[in-house]
Order: sequence, then C-alpha cells, then structure tokens
Amino acid sequence: MALGGVILRFGQTGLRILEFCCAAIVLGIYSYFLAVLADRNTHIPAWEKAVEGMSGAACLYTIFGILLTLCIGGLAVFSILAIVLDLCFVGCFAAIAYYTRHGANSCRGVVNTPLGVGLDGQAAPGAGDWGYVCTLNTACFAVSICNIFLFLVTAVVQVLLARHHRKEKRFGPGPTNNYTSGTARQPFWRRSRKTGYTRDAEMATGAGIGGNTPAHNATTVRPSHETGMTGSTVNAGHNPMTTEPKYGQPGYGMQGYSAPSANY
Repeated sequence: MALGGVILRFGQTGLRILEFCCAAIVLGIYSYFLAVLADRNTHIPAWEKAVEGMSGAACLYTIFGILLTLCIGGLAVFSILAIVLDLCFVGCFAAIAYYTRHGANSCRGVVNTPLGVGLDGQAAPGAGDWGYVCTLNTACFAVSICNIFLFLVTAVVQVLLARHHRKEKRFGPGPTNNYTSGTARQPFWRRSRKTGYTRDAEMATGAGIGGNTPAHNATTVRPSHETGMTGSTVNAGHNPMTTEPKYGQPGYGMQGYSAPSANY
C-alpha cells in the first residue's frame, strides 16, 4: 500500500475513534438521566429517548467504521454507504445539539436540565446538585457540536479513500480507466515469483554429453541449408562441415568455381 493510502486509512481510523468517544459521552450521560427519571417514576420526554437512541446508534456505527476502515477501507460499496451514514449522523448530532441547547448556558442561578428545573446550589435527584446536572448537559452539547464537524470530515476523507482505492486497482493506461495508471497492487498469492532463465534448447543439445562442445565434436551440429539441399547431398563423401555455398555467399556463381560432387 502506498504511503498516502496508509495515512488516509489510519487518519480515518483516528477520526472514527474520536467520533465514538463523543457519542459514548452522550450515551453514558443520558443513560444516567433516563435511569434517574425511571427510578423516580417520572415521565420521560420523547426527545430524551431520541437523544439516547441516536447516540447509541452512533456508537454502534463508529465501532463498525473503525473495523471496516482498517480491513477494507476504500471499497466502493462501503465507501458510498459510509458517506451516506456520515451525513445522516451529521443531522443526528445537530438534533442532539438542539435538544441539549440549555447546556450552553452558564449553569448559574436557575438552570434548566433534563432532570428538571432548579437552583444551581440545590440538591438534584440522583447525585449532586442542579448545577452539576447542568454541567453534564453542557458536556453533551459540546461533544455534539464536535461530532457534527467530525462526521463532515470523515465523509470527505471517505471520498478520498474511495478514489485512492480505485487508483490502486488500475493496471495501466487504457480507455477503461481514462488512460491513467496506478500501482497495480495484487494479492500476495497472485504475485509472480522469480523464475530462472534456461539456455536455448538447441545450444544445450549441441553441447553434447560429457562436456563436449561443437568445436570438439563436429558431427553433433547439422548445418543449415535451403530446402533443396538435404544431408545426403551435402555430407556424402566429404567433410560433414564442408557445404556448397548458397546464393549470396562468396563463391556462388563465380567463374571457375565448381561445386563438389557427391560420390555415390
């Protein structure tokens, strides 16, 4: 994998971890709020259940996002799905930030919290005072704003991962890939192994047995001739390496030249 792909993949993984942490904070705090309200048999507003559900879904999604990014990050189908879900969770955390907007106040004096309204110094149901409950809601508001930007960033990085993965799959210039090329990465089990080079079969045959070479054993080499000349007309009666010159060779058609005759 190219260095750019490693940076994108591990960068996306780090962003997913941050998204999970922010979603887990909201999930944990609102689980506490819902537990206190249920313990007191108090009516639980629908928006608090919605915050719990959206933050829980974000935790589950980011866990799968971390694993899939490390294993198969960049595949087209998963990239498109991840981009769509990232944009959906941008909307989810925008809604959570709206529901927890009272946490943006100073948490002094009369405070409005998911558990009720009261003075910041008075004891609140569960543990602590109303000011403490307000600060918990403030934390939910802050991490919700943070997650809005994180999910926007991971959607952009997911696009870059998909483009990088597509580039890695290109095997050279051509009309199917817009005449561009990538690193042509292949699975390890399909990579070619080094193969040794063999000598020409004809040269190996001419080497003879026991270290003999064509210079030592002339009978092992058959000279090349035109189709009209055979071994019987050339080699009969004289040196097997002496042949009649062919057309274009010195001596062919020269005055006074006579081809050797075969003895039958």
